[in-house]
Amino acid sequence: MNQAAPVAHKDIPDVQNSLDTREIPIDKVGIKDIRHPIVVRDRSGREQHTIAMFNMYVSLPHNFKGTHMSRFVETLNDHEYEISVESFKSMIEEMTRILDAKIGHVEMTFPYFINKAAPVSGVRSLMDYEVSFIGDIKDGKSRVTVKVVVPVTSLCPCSKDISDRGAHNQRSHVTLQVRTQKFIWIEELIDIVEQVASCELYGLLKRPDEKYVTERAYDNPKFVEDMVRDVAIQLKSDERIEAYTIESENFESIHNHSAYAMLSFDKDTQTN
Repeated sequence: MNQAAPVAHKDIPDVQNSLDTREIPIDKVGIKDIRHPIVVRDRSGREQHTIAMFNMYVSLPHNFKGTHMSRFVETLNDHEYEISVESFKSMIEEMTRILDAKIGHVEMTFPYFINKAAPVSGVRSLMDYEVSFIGDIKDGKSRVTVKVVVPVTSLCPCSKDISDRGAHNQRSHVTLQVRTQKFIWIEELIDIVEQVASCELYGLLKRPDEKYVTERAYDNPKFVEDMVRDVAIQLKSDERIEAYTIESENFESIHNHSAYAMLSFDKDTQTN
């Protein structure tokens, strides 16, 4: 059987690099939802080996027909298991350099685990949190923000005030996104949210623990407005944090909708 002769790389047309005459630049072009193993060091000094979902984009000038999608994957694979919080920023810079782009954007989202002790029994179990690193680079200047989604309990102050027997509560997601000028542990951001909630969540509870968390939530009622404001107070006093966005969504137990609040602050603009 005759086999086709190999074609030299230089003889294969580079369609992506061909000229486009429509004169329309593209803000973001790249790959989305690609999984890759990463290593994250936690506050205890241990390494967590996990799987992250990546979105990777660059801007495309009006005169190019397309970008080289394979180079995004090459950037990930060149790092293999070395991708970490510390190397994330350099990876964004490398991506834009390889793709000869002026603007780049990378999102890395992964599950993060904390071994927590129940408040009374002390029984330990893992709690998972969704963590994202979001990096942008423009004209050689890069910025990285960290986002954590923290599930907590919230108890309605209005329900407690007007009811003779109990008060309704719900599970809430507080999403905190911060830009820092110095290193901050993921656990520190999670702690800030959990400390201001009606009560934090645990993976495993015994009966004495369940009594404790129920009564703690009842003694510490919070609206969504309270949640974002109380988190903001903690962040404003931390000199490491340059900017933040706080969102709180309560998945209501007596309504078929959620309650929601959001606020943001940036020290560069000094607006709130």
